[in-house]
This record gives sequence, C-alpha cells and structure tokens, in this order.
Amino acid sequence: MTLPSPGDAGLERGSVHRLIDANLDRAREGLRVLEDWARFGLDRPDLVARLKDLRQRLGVLHADVYKQARHTAADRGAGLGHPAQEQRRQPAEVVAANAARVQEALRVLEEFGRPLDAALAIEAAAIRYALYDLEVELLQLRRSATGEQRRQRLAGCHLYLVTSPVPRLEAVVEAALEGGVRLVQYRAKEGGSGSDGTPLDDSMRLEQAEALRRLCARHGALFLVNDRLDIALAVDADGVHLGQGDLPVAVARRLLGPDRLIGRSTHQLEQLRRAIADGCDYVGVGPVNATPTKPGRQPVGLDYVCQAAASSAIPWFAIGGIEAGNLAVVRKAGAERVAVVRAITAAADPAMATRQLLAALGRAH
Repeated sequence: MTLPSPGDAGLERGSVHRLIDANLDRAREGLRVLEDWARFGLDRPDLVARLKDLRQRLGVLHADVYKQARHTAADRGAGLGHPAQEQRRQPAEVVAANAARVQEALRVLEEFGRPLDAALAIEAAAIRYALYDLEVELLQLRRSATGEQRRQRLAGCHLYLVTSPVPRLEAVVEAALEGGVRLVQYRAKEGGSGSDGTPLDDSMRLEQAEALRRLCARHGALFLVNDRLDIALAVDADGVHLGQGDLPVAVARRLLGPDRLIGRSTHQLEQLRRAIADGCDYVGVGPVNATPTKPGRQPVGLDYVCQAAASSAIPWFAIGGIEAGNLAVVRKAGAERVAVVRAITAAADPAMATRQLLAALGRAH
C-alpha cells in the first residue's frame, strides 16, 4: 500500500485524512458493538470470529498518516447526538443502528479512498458487502440447541476421516469409529466408482450415505457429506463439505439452515479468510503433501499450515497425504487437527491406525 506522506500535503489532503480517520474509527467501533452482541447476547462464537476478522482487517489499514491528522478539538461535529439514539430500547435496534453506522462509514471510505488509498477502498467495499449478510444473522434468534451441540462436538474433534471407495467401506468406517474417530465425511465424487469398479450412481450414494450416517449416530460421531447438499438433507447429515468450485457458502447456508455444519477446502490464506467471512464452521488446509486423492493439485506445503495456525479463528484441519510417519512435522507447523483418507481407509487395521494417529495427536477424538 502506498500512502501519501504527512506534512505539507495541503489543507484539502489533510481534511481527507481526518475524514478517513474518523470513518475508520466509526466503522471499527460499530463492528465492536456487533461483535460483543454476538458474543454476550447470542453466544455465537462463529459470528464473533467473522466480525473480529472484519474489524482487524480495517485495523491493519488504519495507517498512522490518518491518525496523525486527527484533530478532535477542532471538529465542530464531535459529540453531536440525535434524538433517535435515545429511542433504541431493544438489542435488535442497537444492532440495526450499528450495522447501518458501519455500512455508511465504509461507503465513505470507499468514495474518498479511491484516489488516495486504493487498498482501503477495495477492502471497505468487500467488508460492506460481507456485513449485509452478517446483519441478517445478527438479527435472527439464537441457533437451536442442536446447532450449538454440533459446533461444540466439532470443536472437540481432532481427527477427521474422509472416505474413499474401498472394499467393505462400512466395515472400515466402523473400525475407525471404534478406534476413536468422531468426524466422518462421505466423499463419492461424480464419475467415481465403487470398490468393485461399478460406476457410482445416486441410488448407491444414498444407500452408502444412509448406512454411514447410522454408524456415526451409534458412535456419537458427526457425519458430513462432500458437496452433495441433496444427499446430506436426505440422510439428515450433520452438514456438508464444499470445495472451492462447489456452491457458494451463502447458498448452502440458505438451503441447509443455520444449524448444520459447513466446511470449505482452502489452498491459500485468502481463501481461508473468505471462508471465515462467509460463515464456514471449519476449513480444510491443504493439500499439505501430494496425494492421489487430489491428482494434479500442487501441494501447498507447510507454509500455509503455519499461516493457518496464526490466522484462523475457526477450527481447521490440515489435509493431504498426512499419515503417522509425517504427522509430527505437520503438528510442529501448528496443526492441532488433521484430516486423513488413505492413512485409515488403506490401513490393514483401520482401528489400530486410528488409535495411532490419535495418540500422535495426543487426543482421544
């Protein structure tokens, strides 16, 4: 970001600097009001994480050149109120007023930032659009107990099994559940085939998903479906996992409702930040290593794992060629949770492989 230097910038530029400073303050303060309502009023850590992300993104762009232009004593508008402020009696009124306050401030930053600070103008526009959807969620009632229980259970999961077409799929998943897995994703992509080479059709996918859903329910495990919202709803899954090329999160949320889990695959930090802003409950981080599960996709290596560890406000799972032999390296990079496919599905003893992975993670689930 290239910013003009302070000093002899002229009266007009100094005025714009003060204007930008005031609206950055206004937007960040309003976001903090919304964040605290999400935290203390709604008990919605997912919304807290999304609002905190927006607030911190603005904070990074609140440059010293703007703060140094601040001159509150000379601002004749400072402290002016309006009778409407005294009429906000309900939390919903406070939320609506502060959401509007932030959106208005962001619009000002867009307009005056364009010729002076393009990065600020672009970010202000992105945050304004993200806040439109967030405002609706803030004004809704709490999620049901079922939704909160799912998210609490997700937070306690550190080993995530993603299935692949293998012989005796149900037996493999059941063994992993007996070994301690409490999060399972059914993955059966279009064009795939079963363990006997028979092309998978939707009737087969539905049958397999129903069977795995029942297994997970018996073991108290969460069950997700990759990509297919229709199958997830048909079998009453706990949620879905979406790739970068799948449905937008907002569309999935509208179809699934507020109580089911939504995960997203991410391959770079910007995708992770977008997933948080979109309201995902967790993300996949990878592929850490090259893997036949994702042929042709270049591994992201451990650098992105380190970035996720430093940046993610929601649960995240390192994924991609992770097994007992390289898990220590992934953990050292900052991963507390991992997702695996072949490390369990291709193991001679899936239950034992599961226990070994959990032991290496130092976790029960």
